[in-house]
Amino acid sequence: MADGPGFVIRPMDQFIVKPLFGGDVVHWYTPTNVTLWMLLSALAVYGLLVYATSGRAIVPTRGQSVAELAYGFIYKMVSDVAGRDAVRFFPYIMTLFMFILFANVLGLIPWAFTPTSHIAVTAVMALAVFLTVTALGFILHGMSFLKLFWISSAPLPLRPVLALIEVISYFVRPVSHSIRLAGAMMAGHAVAKVFAGFAGALGVGAVIPIVAVTALYGLELLVALIQAYVFTILTCVYLKDALHPHH
Repeated sequence: MADGPGFVIRPMDQFIVKPLFGGDVVHWYTPTNVTLWMLLSALAVYGLLVYATSGRAIVPTRGQSVAELAYGFIYKMVSDVAGRDAVRFFPYIMTLFMFILFANVLGLIPWAFTPTSHIAVTAVMALAVFLTVTALGFILHGMSFLKLFWISSAPLPLRPVLALIEVISYFVRPVSHSIRLAGAMMAGHAVAKVFAGFAGALGVGAVIPIVAVTALYGLELLVALIQAYVFTILTCVYLKDALHPHH
């Protein structure tokens, strides 16, 4: 964008949280661009999983085929990673995956906003997973859930040290879980904004930046899919620890 006599690219401006209805002050109850795009992501999930499959045709439509493919993919992930007894938590994990996926993909639309680029959004989802699996572990196993941190197969002198490491790594989970997603989405969008700025500055001579932006968009689409997958599969891993805490 132009700013005085020079040309300035501000790649981080796209992550600014803004109220939808004027003003500059954001309160906890203020509808913002984050609120809007989270709502659009939820509506997109509803459109694919509910509306597109409402006909339940024997010969599925394209929308129904995509929904069934996503359903089977996540169901198999939950069953393979966390075990058959984790299938009862499939609706939550499926919803989590689809919401993150659509939030990531919709954020690739020009002038859109990516809710998952904000640590406040990803941290809430990561904390929800962390608190849920921790509570579930204690509900199902009581104090024996703490055996998750006691590696009985290790030599006895090493077990206290390993237990401390396990406890620290356990409580770091929501941090790494949330930062990985937010960091990947923010970094990719910032780089795309920089290349798009170069393309705007060079005008008709912007062949290389345009090619770079096009390639980067393809990469960002792949990252959007991978990050939704990584967040979900880690949720399955944590769920497996809650269901089967014994090493």
